[in-house]
Amino acid sequence: MSNQLLLKGFEVELFTGRFSGEHVGVAAAVKRDLPDFVTEPDQRNLEYITAPESNYAPLTEALLAPRRRLRKWLEPRQLTILPGSTLSLGDSHRFERSDPLNPYHDLIETTYGTKVVTTSVHINLGVEDLPLLFAALRLVRCEAALFLALSASSPFLDGLPTGSHSQRWLQFPLTPERVPLFLSHPHYVGWVEEQLAIGSMRNERHLWTSVRPNGPHRPYELNRLELRICDLITDPSVLLAVTTLLELRVLSLLEKPSQLDPLEVSRLTPKELADLCDANDSAAAQMSLNAPLHHWRDGNSILCRSWIEQMLEEVAPLSKDLNLAKQLDPLHSVLSKGNQAMHWLQAHANGQPVEAVIQHSIAEMNVEEIATTKTEAILG
Repeated sequence: MSNQLLLKGFEVELFTGRFSGEHVGVAAAVKRDLPDFVTEPDQRNLEYITAPESNYAPLTEALLAPRRRLRKWLEPRQLTILPGSTLSLGDSHRFERSDPLNPYHDLIETTYGTKVVTTSVHINLGVEDLPLLFAALRLVRCEAALFLALSASSPFLDGLPTGSHSQRWLQFPLTPERVPLFLSHPHYVGWVEEQLAIGSMRNERHLWTSVRPNGPHRPYELNRLELRICDLITDPSVLLAVTTLLELRVLSLLEKPSQLDPLEVSRLTPKELADLCDANDSAAAQMSLNAPLHHWRDGNSILCRSWIEQMLEEVAPLSKDLNLAKQLDPLHSVLSKGNQAMHWLQAHANGQPVEAVIQHSIAEMNVEEIATTKTEAILG
């Protein structure tokens, strides 16, 4: 099975803070002591990256091991890992630099402020054939809103509900503001070179969009697709279920590109598709699974939850062939019971203060990680 699967890797961003839910920045100190962590411009969040792996079996441990090391470092300081993708109880009016002497961090703080102080999980899938990579990028961009809806976990900011399910995606500055649906690798290269020349991108990494190509020498040498739209998913089983759905979707396209490449199948023009994608992403950020979206095939309206259910049906045969059907089970639970943002908003609607909602989730996350670690140890 493993030789049929794509290489997978994760970039996971985390907030640190007190058990009360208050954000406390320690990224620079963590980086000094734990070399597998890297800093972000604001020291309240940090990041770790997993090594590429095609088989799913080692991925739970790959995701949890850095968090265990971080928790051990945080414990004597009476700190912990915070769930959620925004400064739920934090101060979004103040930027806390992790490296005051870094000129790039100067640029980020001055240009964007705390709009970029969020956490997320980026999912990378290895695809080396460039025409197929760009076909996959087109499909995933057209369906990125569905993955955001499954992962939404940022309904609060500064101790208040924001009225959306993913405040992170609504506030994070998409850069450049308008990104086309890339028709080919040469189209992408020419577009990036143009953006760098006019200054709308400061470097080749300064493409902050729902999905982008990645590789050792962007924009010229590429070998993977990077889905960037997901909020932080703290439960490894849900994250791996989302990844499984994404991979099955890409594998389906690689097998039959003429049936799934929006450039070949959609009734919409590439510009109309790009506009539809952006509108769907915003709608999913507002209402996640309950969002009214528009399908890339024909532009017709479809409920987000229904679209995901339809997609799960479409990948079901392939999931069975690859022995991945059970791994999709957590998504059925998310569809029936709601994502993390929905759980939090329901608890708040039932009378719990935002502080209590976050504190309960901090404790729950810790318990879940301990239980998952014990299960992995037994299975291992």
